[in-house]
Amino acid sequence: MDINVYCDEAYPDLFSSNRPQAKYLLIGSLWLKSADQQMYKTEIHELRDQYKIGGEFKWGKASPSKIDFYKALISWYIAKGEDLRFRCIAVDRQKVNLVQYHESDQELGFYKFYYQMIHHWLHDFNSYRIFCDFKQNRQPDRLHTLQRCLSSSNLSSTVETVQAVRSDESVLIQSNDVLLGLASARINNRLNENSAKEEIVGHMEDLLHREIRPTPLHEKKFNLFKIDLQGGW
Repeated sequence: MDINVYCDEAYPDLFSSNRPQAKYLLIGSLWLKSADQQMYKTEIHELRDQYKIGGEFKWGKASPSKIDFYKALISWYIAKGEDLRFRCIAVDRQKVNLVQYHESDQELGFYKFYYQMIHHWLHDFNSYRIFCDFKQNRQPDRLHTLQRCLSSSNLSSTVETVQAVRSDESVLIQSNDVLLGLASARINNRLNENSAKEEIVGHMEDLLHREIRPTPLHEKKFNLFKIDLQGGW
């Protein structure tokens, strides 16, 4: 089966920030069959037209005037069942040792966690095309290296490409940004009481029939994995 994966991140510079705004870095991904890509894009554009949303939509733009669109987008996502899946990882910045494990390089550490987010959802005999929101990297070959590492560790699947695209050119990356944003807002306790974003998160939790919180690996629809960097068994 051919699979497309659309990726984005929340608080990507958290490891190096002197004034961190959150506890957890999140990296998220939207997974779908390649054959469904065009249908999903068309349906999202129809939602945008219905609610008169111009330009790029993302979690940071969620507001009272646009709340109906964001709730409709979430309802659309839920209605697709397991044909459309979301996975993100949360990394506690206070437990990341850049010096010991990442050569004092926060960018290297970031892409190691990117690898972990994708690697555990690659299945044998599938082919994957991975699209990452454009990010200015200090080392320009980071995505090539990520593809090589994923290919080397998943010999029975094919990672055809890992490439950067700009979010304003992809409604699927924008949709992933919304799902990742609400997950980050909940786990980082960044929701203001009675705000539009709190209502949007509540709508998602109503449709999931549970709180947004860390899930086991086998959760397929809305998977949030909090990495344990302390070891144990």
